[in-house]
Amino acid sequence: MSYGEFDKYAERYDSWYEKNQVIFECESKAIKALGLRGKGLSIGVGTGMLDFSAPVNVGVDPSVNMLKRAKTRGIKPVRAIGEYLPFRNGSFDFVIMIATLCFLISPEKALRESRRIMRSRGELAICMIPKDSSWGKKYIEKGEAEHALYKYAHFYTINEAKDLLNEASFTITSVISTLGYSPCDKPRVEKPSENPEGKGFVCIKAVKSNELKDPV
Repeated sequence: MSYGEFDKYAERYDSWYEKNQVIFECESKAIKALGLRGKGLSIGVGTGMLDFSAPVNVGVDPSVNMLKRAKTRGIKPVRAIGEYLPFRNGSFDFVIMIATLCFLISPEKALRESRRIMRSRGELAICMIPKDSSWGKKYIEKGEAEHALYKYAHFYTINEAKDLLNEASFTITSVISTLGYSPCDKPRVEKPSENPEGKGFVCIKAVKSNELKDPV
């Protein structure tokens, strides 16, 4: 993967949400509904536009230009990738990944790293575009058409993401979702839902388990 593509995309990332305020509001509400508290880290923070809703204190990303924008939102920027986090054990109360899972080279390693840097009973939230949703299918098509970013993405179903969390020794506690309409429909403001069926933006919250499973 070329992280340089993400540097080029920084300005366009923010402008997309500025033009799609209703979608931004829906996703922001879903993130806030997770109820994350304490010192938080965002993996793949990007510009921090949505991550600020968590709220997040520190953000890691391989893109310098993305991190510059995240810094303007009060997020401490750290250039790194999710598979190798430059933090001590037990440094954070929660970790969040917003549209990051699909870009990870090794999601298994990133989840175990997340677990390592969390305090006891720390929480992890994965916010994703489900592979089998209408939104997921749209972005998969973009990737197949050689979109600058989505050509690198590997999308997951909700069950696949849950399996990854379970294997990394997390216990799922809740699921919050939004975007119950397709990309072809007129956007509308929605309240966060606990029913993820057919939703285009789904956040899975899990707690760090006491027992650590051995890597397969």
